[in-house]
Amino acid sequence: MNTRHLVDPDIAPVLDIFPRIDLESVPIADIRARASETYAFLPPPVIAPEEVLIPSIHGGPDIPIFLYRPAETRPGSGAILHIHGGGMVMGSIRQMQAGPAALAAAAGVPVASVEYRLAPEHPFPAPQEDCHSALAWLAGQADALGYDTSRIVVAGESAGGGLAAALAIMARDLGGPGIAGQLLTYPMLDHRTGGDACPWRNPTTGEFIWTRASNRFGWRALRGDYRADDARRGWFSPSLADDLSNLPPAYIATGSLDLFFDENLDYARRLTAAGVPVELHSYAGAIHGFNAVPDAPLSQRFNAGLLAAAAAMTGA
Repeated sequence: MNTRHLVDPDIAPVLDIFPRIDLESVPIADIRARASETYAFLPPPVIAPEEVLIPSIHGGPDIPIFLYRPAETRPGSGAILHIHGGGMVMGSIRQMQAGPAALAAAAGVPVASVEYRLAPEHPFPAPQEDCHSALAWLAGQADALGYDTSRIVVAGESAGGGLAAALAIMARDLGGPGIAGQLLTYPMLDHRTGGDACPWRNPTTGEFIWTRASNRFGWRALRGDYRADDARRGWFSPSLADDLSNLPPAYIATGSLDLFFDENLDYARRLTAAGVPVELHSYAGAIHGFNAVPDAPLSQRFNAGLLAAAAAMTGA
């Protein structure tokens, strides 16, 4: 089905920003090189990052962190751990500085963005362990950064949103560090989406930017030889978690044409059924990555909602 006519006209330029790539037939190095060229359109960060190298608490290599510190912070407010997107196989904190820098400036709280290892070279649980190590590091920086450690929020887009959701489950299961909220932007949650076992058969989602074929590739790369049949399966694919209770409040934003639309709505439903407070927004006519057109009214509404949620969760 051709869904171009359903795309909000104001965000249609995003279709030219992100060209279609067949991930199955292109070497991963070429995929990342093309992605790097695509990300070059992003504006420079409004706050220059401090580059920090932190130790892994899971026995992995040291992990780069980009730390964005606003000029002024509100006493008693929290901090945000940001996790970038890229389908689990591409992207980097160096390429994706605009988002976390803008979040730090607008929310007025420190934001740490983590350079987790990418699949397929580093399949599950390497990315999740890197994110958990970054959370543990951030939790130990409350005095140095001047924030309230009880107000740490995890945030991410696409794969980063999926990893943020996985991190919330992982931190709960491992006994910490504590998380005050989840900011999940069209999160990548369900490894079944787009495959033979996909629970969704929505004919209007997933035509653009991140397709069913792309999703199969990304999840297969992350999975490696993991069978997803043990207690960690929710860390791998949050939609597989049997128990979603005792997780932090979640803000979930998605688009009606996004491949992840159905899994995002289902995850929100399951969170609420487990007693987790959820604020859910679905933007009509929005495709994956729609907020890459910052001046579009749709993007402005999304940005306002995300910032309001960030402020509420961090106490900023």
